[in-house]
Amino acid sequence: MPTMTVEMITFDSTDPRALATWWARYTDGTVHDDSAGEFVMVTSDGLRLGFQRVPDPTPGKNRLHLDLTVVDRRTVAEMLVADGAKLVANHEESGFCWTVLADPDGNVFCITQHNGA
Repeated sequence: MPTMTVEMITFDSTDPRALATWWARYTDGTVHDDSAGEFVMVTSDGLRLGFQRVPDPTPGKNRLHLDLTVVDRRTVAEMLVADGAKLVANHEESGFCWTVLADPDGNVFCITQHNGA
């Protein structure tokens, strides 16, 4: 059976360059824009995020999302919201805590920290 390797996680966006720049700030990434803003990539320590131009925002709930680990979940959530993210929800279940956010284009992602705070 062939093995699959994740090459990149790609987001649809009406403004790929702006969204890639936003994500690059928080992944310590580098923006690569070789196609006049139609497809922009962010690379960071083995992570590759792609942002491709689409004519309309993706409707409804995305079926795939990123789970990201941070050092201080509450502080990072506040910083992200101040920079254009939207707080969706805070959750705690069986001692595990996470925050659900949406990036400036509405793509949902979660942040947590190793100790569950």
